[in-house]
Amino acid sequence: MPQIRILPPVLRNKIAAGEVIERPASVVKELIENSLDAGSTDIRVEVLNGGKHLIKVSDNGNGMDKEDALICFERYATSKLLKEEDLSHIRTKGFRGEALAAITSVAKVKIVTAPKSNYQGVSLEIEGGEVKSVKDSPTVGTTVEVRALFFNTPARKKFLKAHNTELFHIIDKITEQAIAHHEIGFSLVSDNREVIRIPVASSPRERVMQIYGDEFLEGLIEINKEAADILMNCFVSKEMNFRNSKTYQFIFINKRPIRDSSLTHAIYKAYEGILPQKKHPIFFLFLAIDPGVIDVNVHPTKREVRFENKEPIYKFVLSGIREILQHSQHPKPTDFPSTSVVSERLELEYKPSLSFMPIGDAFIALSGREGLILIDQHAAHERILYERFLRGVDLDSRRFLFPKQVQLSHKEYHVILANGSILKDFGIEVEDFGHNTVVVRSLPETLTGADIRGILADIASRLLEGIAPDGELRETLAAKIACHRSVRGKIILKQEEADQLLFDLEKCTVPDSCPHGRPTKISLSLEDLKKMFKRT
Repeated sequence: MPQIRILPPVLRNKIAAGEVIERPASVVKELIENSLDAGSTDIRVEVLNGGKHLIKVSDNGNGMDKEDALICFERYATSKLLKEEDLSHIRTKGFRGEALAAITSVAKVKIVTAPKSNYQGVSLEIEGGEVKSVKDSPTVGTTVEVRALFFNTPARKKFLKAHNTELFHIIDKITEQAIAHHEIGFSLVSDNREVIRIPVASSPRERVMQIYGDEFLEGLIEINKEAADILMNCFVSKEMNFRNSKTYQFIFINKRPIRDSSLTHAIYKAYEGILPQKKHPIFFLFLAIDPGVIDVNVHPTKREVRFENKEPIYKFVLSGIREILQHSQHPKPTDFPSTSVVSERLELEYKPSLSFMPIGDAFIALSGREGLILIDQHAAHERILYERFLRGVDLDSRRFLFPKQVQLSHKEYHVILANGSILKDFGIEVEDFGHNTVVVRSLPETLTGADIRGILADIASRLLEGIAPDGELRETLAAKIACHRSVRGKIILKQEEADQLLFDLEKCTVPDSCPHGRPTKISLSLEDLKKMFKRT
């Protein structure tokens, strides 16, 4: 009896769905890409229960006639490839002809569509891959409704996350496509409430401003560079505008969002000597490349591309960013020299007006009969504030006479509002102002003058990482807030400020390191110094 069989079409499509459709956000991505390829200028997404009950994508694109609508859900049905040669010059977002077939195999789908030249369209209903209904229906563009995702694959359905988690993934996909396509308007309605509305923008710069706000954009440098067969437009961090996570990092090739470790490495390499340890640059990298020298057909979700020759592209990105940074930023060493001669901690007894000497704009040197102590003023202040926040010291809120408006990204905005009670525990009172903006009504006295937007963005990123709401969360948020408020490099402390810093540091429970584990002080004994000068 033969052991090898040809899989039936329904099972084939379910297997394809396992590769392409991971969660509701995957459906949103595939449908948006179809809308983009149809020449749409306005795309609207509606979801219920994080997309688990309903995903509806409407556009004003070219649409389809009845004949095309009936065949478009067949596997490998596509209008984007005609011959084998087309595969090496892909300019569309989709081309495999698998997404719609995969979606209809694991959901209940309805499509209403009509070509632009004819408002007399067609309405199709498909369930589990089988056409259930075909009707004439007047419409403009195309609307696809996807209901009860994974209704016939319970093993996949049980892996879906909570409503808000799935919604945040959808927001990510829409935000990503909105950044890639500034010339198109996008909107998202979740549970009958508008969450995102991004109008058409005149440029990538305006689109970044629409999503993240003026203050965020002011912290970036725009770079444009062109070679014979490649064009680069990017927005990268200005000096010291770095983050604690990789949240704001995007790469687009021919307006296709991708992940590429080599290009990411090129950007980090451009910041060599500038980027502090455990910090990450913001970047929005847009590359326009001849489709003939890249292969986008290497992954079912099209998140990766293969380059015919990656090295010149790597060098192009690296040199383009590094050249601008060298002209506009002043590198600051982030690593202390070899610590092979560093002693165990020297005991330092605080005395009023203890003389000190600033070294550069980030360190303090203290000398005594036992040797030399170097203090990182930022790390020291961070430790002081961190312990104050954990103990609840100096957290009396100061209400603003004129509350501060802070614009956040769509996802940050929703997670901050959802966790307002946690922020209030730290003396930060926020209220909804609408349109991805919150009103900050009060801050602890200690945070006066701090980067409020940066604090909220960092807190949001940590909350989105799923930290449990216990002591670990409190410690994590305290460390984030302390980092933002602590004394930065490039500030020369006065005598009384240095006195207070040293006094407060010695009162700390763990005075030798900041909350992130970096040393606050390094000691060099007299013996160490003698060894360094070869006197022993």
